[in-house]
Amino acid sequence: MHSVDKESAITIFNAAIDAVAGYNATYRAVSAFEGFQPDQIIAVGKAASGMCAGALAALKQSCPALLVTKYDHTDQSMWDADNVTVIESAHPVPDQNSLDAGKKMLSTVEQMAPGSRLLLLVSGGTSALSEALPDDVTLADWQQLTDQMLAAGYNIGQINTRRKATSLLKDGKLLEGFKGSDVRVLAISDVEGDDISVIGSGTGSIQRCPSSANVTLIGTNQVAREASASKAVELGYTVMENVESLYDDVEILSRSISKQLLDAAPGVYIFGGEPTVTLPDNPGSGGRNQALALGIAEHIVGHDNILVLVAGTDGSDGPTDAAGGIVDGSTAKDLLGVRDALKRADAGTYLRKQDAIFITGPTNTNVMDVVIAIIR
Repeated sequence: MHSVDKESAITIFNAAIDAVAGYNATYRAVSAFEGFQPDQIIAVGKAASGMCAGALAALKQSCPALLVTKYDHTDQSMWDADNVTVIESAHPVPDQNSLDAGKKMLSTVEQMAPGSRLLLLVSGGTSALSEALPDDVTLADWQQLTDQMLAAGYNIGQINTRRKATSLLKDGKLLEGFKGSDVRVLAISDVEGDDISVIGSGTGSIQRCPSSANVTLIGTNQVAREASASKAVELGYTVMENVESLYDDVEILSRSISKQLLDAAPGVYIFGGEPTVTLPDNPGSGGRNQALALGIAEHIVGHDNILVLVAGTDGSDGPTDAAGGIVDGSTAKDLLGVRDALKRADAGTYLRKQDAIFITGPTNTNVMDVVIAIIR
């Protein structure tokens, strides 16, 4: 693995994260508000901590905030803030804290006074992190259904459609009980098409809101990829391709991406989106990005002029501490071991042994996944 290319790939990835980081994107957006001072902030999703901090820093006056995010994704400054209530919950499968968060979100909105203003900050992960279920659906039922959909390789649109049909919180239902005068929704998109009715299963949708409301997208996969491309050029590379095309099973994508790279001219190739993966019974350690990275490594074995970084922009790939993997032509020399790991959905274990795992920690954003390939 060329150390310069590895460092460059990480630098290019970090540029993408900086462009859509929750704090940065929200601070810019709130600073541009004219005549809007919220009486309440609700921030929910994997990027909620950074988004909430960015909003509070940009506002001329402080206000109370409810912050709902994934376990271990809250900045210490938010824990220490007197005006911020923090609830951490589970992702991708909801837990009791997810239900507690959903209940708190609904009650917070419903109790806001006439004439009040709400700032709602929504990012990827919202669907699992906050939930409100009808009386005839138990948490255990919902957890089982979520597990089944994830294991079957359902894409986020299919999963969110099922969530919206059942939830008392999603599909715009959160804002249905708002009695105030104005709602501003700022969203970081983790879905294809960047539709607010799909992001967080429509938690930030204003279709049912009885008051004045508007939505602004402040972070998308396209913004992240464009920042990556700019950084690559700054580092002296030629960007040969920059597309949002990662919408298929990881096995299919690993073959198609590898075929393209093996026949490609030198330069940087950037892909974005969110692959799917079908899991076997009792899967090993890993996630879709680690599986895609190892699948690509299998197909480029022996080609030491290719380096590929595959990572989730939220820094969290499946139920692991890794964002993804960084692979090249030497990663998959043990082809039997690679194929066994992929079959058992244990790509993470193999990548760790090869020192090819990519760990960033929580990034305070979530705009799906990126692939950054460098060809010498």
